[in-house]
Amino acid sequence: MKREIYVFNDGEMKRKDNTLLFETEEGKKYIPVEEINNIWFFGEVTINKTFLDFVSQKEICLHFFNYYGYYSGSFYPREHLNSGYVILKQAEHYLDYEKRMILARGIIETGVKNILVILKYYNSRGVDLESVIISIENKIEKMKDANSIEHLMALEGNIRDEYYGCFNQIIKNPDFEFRIRSKRPPLDNINSLISFGNAIMYTTILGEIYQTQLDPRIGYLHSTNERRFTLNLDIAEIFKPIIVDRTIFSLLNKGSITTKDFEKDFNGILISEKGRKKFLEEYNGKLDTVIKHPHLNINVSYKRLIRLELYKIQKHITENKPYEGFIARW
Repeated sequence: MKREIYVFNDGEMKRKDNTLLFETEEGKKYIPVEEINNIWFFGEVTINKTFLDFVSQKEICLHFFNYYGYYSGSFYPREHLNSGYVILKQAEHYLDYEKRMILARGIIETGVKNILVILKYYNSRGVDLESVIISIENKIEKMKDANSIEHLMALEGNIRDEYYGCFNQIIKNPDFEFRIRSKRPPLDNINSLISFGNAIMYTTILGEIYQTQLDPRIGYLHSTNERRFTLNLDIAEIFKPIIVDRTIFSLLNKGSITTKDFEKDFNGILISEKGRKKFLEEYNGKLDTVIKHPHLNINVSYKRLIRLELYKIQKHITENKPYEGFIARW
């Protein structure tokens, strides 16, 4: 299995013969390219065209975050698997509103059902979430009558508000309190974790899309517009609850992350470098967790499940195979 590389130090990343060399004030580190899937840069790193040409040949995606931990952008190498036919079918299913609705509904309902998986898990362990579960189940029923993507997303927004309202009951850590979802800037520690985790999730999925014939610029739930990528935002709706949110709950309930892992800046709260490292360690542990696939009768990691989800989207648009999203079993 290929590795994910996270670079926090400042330095220079370059090609050295047939491998990568990262030079810092502390010394040099060689990184074999055959082992790499994605590289995330959080520090101030100098790169050059020779390096970009090399990682492009080796099909490595690069993701850049600024000093404050916000996502800046990605270097997406020249597509090596893209199929003209698949891209045409992707566009067809976007431009035909009825076809787009089928995919948008499938994605959003799957994401909401994974939220329910989380809530039911904690409800079965003594956290009283029964009324919220019933309310969300009723809204899922209303989704069946929604005739527009805007209506679907409005219902999903209401569900997510109810879900976020349960965080203080799920998180058994008196040092952390969640008030209301805030993004740029996050106004509390939990919002900081959510924003950082979601950004990592988006880029993880972008790296997986690169390994398929799909084009990341054509999504179905999120409108294809001036944004560079949208398909990764769609698929993230499915996996954020079961990967990002579980990572947050685990870190806070175990006390692995403390209030010392955050910094106040620009009227908001930012997760520190030390906190980001703790998050990424737990997050990757979740991605590498292996489960029994409910239909294929094989053991797969959560990271592999993301790729399988993309293949299901591709089969739906090219072979008219009904799309059934992955719903977790805790």
